[in-house]
Amino acid sequence: MNIRIGNGYDIHRLVEGRPLILGGVEISHTVGLLGHSDADVLTHAIMDAMLGALSLGDIGHYFPPTDPKWAGANSLMLLEQVNQLVRSRGWQIGNVDSVIVAERPKLKPHIKDMQNKLAQTLSIDRDRIGIKATTNEQLGPVGREEGIAAYSVVLLVAEEG
Repeated sequence: MNIRIGNGYDIHRLVEGRPLILGGVEISHTVGLLGHSDADVLTHAIMDAMLGALSLGDIGHYFPPTDPKWAGANSLMLLEQVNQLVRSRGWQIGNVDSVIVAERPKLKPHIKDMQNKLAQTLSIDRDRIGIKATTNEQLGPVGREEGIAAYSVVLLVAEEG
């Protein structure tokens, strides 16, 4: 069996006046993530893991923050493009495992919705997407609620044929 593993990480600053979007799900909160696109750190970490597994660089190479074309972009749309790139090279997702690090809000009630959105975008079963949420125990910028971070690992499997 031919497999590849990639890991991804992203962090964005929390600011007023922006929506909080994680895994394609808008979550009610007093602040949201600042970024050129919708700043969905979970989806960005997954994309970087997928690209890294095939040594294809990172999302900044494909969706540069200097390009106005990607301003406010829906990260699920970007994820769909990365998935097409991966599939065009003969690979498919075996599974995704991610951790979101945030002090607030509580994310557990939103995890199934995130799994559903990501699974639908990637055209895989929901049980192949693991998402966990934790705090940073009030340590560092995430612990001070200055931002939210996400870590992801993706297993890619070579398509048969």
